[in-house]
Amino acid sequence: MSGNKNYIPALKYDWLTRIYDPVLQMTMPERKFKSTLINQIKIQANDKVLDFGCGSLTLSIMAARKHMDAEFQGVDIDEKILSIAKKKLTRAGLTIQTKLYDGGRLPYPDNYFDKVMSSLVFHHLTLRQKYGALDEIMRVLKPSGTVHIADFGKPANVLQRTGFYAVQFLDGFETTQDSVKNVLPEALRETGFLKAGETGVFKTIVGTVRIFNGQKPNQSIL
Repeated sequence: MSGNKNYIPALKYDWLTRIYDPVLQMTMPERKFKSTLINQIKIQANDKVLDFGCGSLTLSIMAARKHMDAEFQGVDIDEKILSIAKKKLTRAGLTIQTKLYDGGRLPYPDNYFDKVMSSLVFHHLTLRQKYGALDEIMRVLKPSGTVHIADFGKPANVLQRTGFYAVQFLDGFETTQDSVKNVLPEALRETGFLKAGETGVFKTIVGTVRIFNGQKPNQSIL
């Protein structure tokens, strides 16, 4: 997929990708909301966990350090940020398999993962891409598997709405307007996830990060 630009890089422009981690740390309580997301997932021993849109792997590294007996894999569409992730893995002394994909079908078999997690990815996707991504997440999850997403949602107040304009100017209004409308809970339900809802809210200087989850039906009892 190298060279495919049918996606928005982490900070819109390739040349900004290398400063993605510092920018994130300066503009929001990254460790706090990612720790909350990890705790919500309730990772068990031997679980297979996919980090969808893993970026520089901060979320996976945090989770792997806390759950050494689980298996973590990451997938992303951006080759440059995956190269940054591999350097971080070397420094962390961890083994997390990463894969590059084309934004379409995930490179994993059906019913493979116990959990899927994602952080600050879905606001980069068009509405059609959001539904496509959720369909693929549903496919690769095992029956009763769960998905856990932290991303920008409906601004909590006027100040939060004003701050989110910075994200919209950088990442584009077409994709980020879905965040203002808080479309993810409904998208999860329409994709077929059960118990889809919101479990956490974090106010940042660039908007409101909300945590969402859902569960794949247990197909064995349908």
